[in-house]
Amino acid sequence: MPLEDYIKAGKIAAEIREMVRVKDWIGKTVYEICEEVENEIMKRGAKCAFPVNASINEIAAHYTAEPNDPIVIKDTDLVKIDLGAQINGYIADTAVTVCYDPQFDGLVQAAEEALGNAMSMIKTGVKASDIGRTIESTIKQKGFKPIANLSGHSLEQYTIHAGRSIPNIWSIGGFSLSENTAYACEPFVTTEQGGGFVRNGTIKNIFAINSRKKTKNDEADKLLDFIWENFNMLPFALRWITKKWEEKEARELLDILIKKKAVQAYPILIEVNEQRVAQAEHTFIPMESGVTVTTKAITQKNE
Repeated sequence: MPLEDYIKAGKIAAEIREMVRVKDWIGKTVYEICEEVENEIMKRGAKCAFPVNASINEIAAHYTAEPNDPIVIKDTDLVKIDLGAQINGYIADTAVTVCYDPQFDGLVQAAEEALGNAMSMIKTGVKASDIGRTIESTIKQKGFKPIANLSGHSLEQYTIHAGRSIPNIWSIGGFSLSENTAYACEPFVTTEQGGGFVRNGTIKNIFAINSRKKTKNDEADKLLDFIWENFNMLPFALRWITKKWEEKEARELLDILIKKKAVQAYPILIEVNEQRVAQAEHTFIPMESGVTVTTKAITQKNE
């Protein structure tokens, strides 16, 4: 396993997450947030593993900025900024919730604490269902609800969701963590008034290749080749292709690729009762004696 690439990607992702955590984003557009965070990833010598998600309030996940997206962050917003860095296709996936309204601090802390408790129990052989139990009980003890139908996931080269799920609630069965396999753990938390589930929204602005089968449309096939060469199987945003195609044409070509099932579009995920959602996330690799959290914040020189 290319541990070095995972660790390098993790260090970059962690640095940027900590920058995101302390920055004042009020008055900034989601377009500015996504572009700035993605540029920071590239500046440090990694590539983006997926478009930065800036999911606001009841949107739990999968919102990324449209080209020149005008949505502005307000001081009452709860913004989940989920970012991924990759080196040679090996991914670090991490997230932080920024919140400027003290009444939602508890929600944010519950997500962070659930993540911390999960990380502290990890080593090779630990059951994913037991991680889910820890996450669920931590969140419930604080008077909140975990989102039951969102989970963490195993990671592989150029693959964000590699088939294994790390649940956010206790569930029967499941698998045991393998040594030297990368996983992401990401507790999602909502209020007591929340339903504890997400549903698909109508907006779809994150995409990924499904198949490289030709569409018989030359320009659409060119776009398909461009996507494969630049992003492989990893997700991408419309913003990333309007650097090469005009926005109107890019949208039309993407539509063709989606209709031909060459590309899939991911809907945003919304809390069923439209309650606010907080998220925290780390990427980790279980070891015999414990865990390497690749996205851990570096606080001391000797750590």
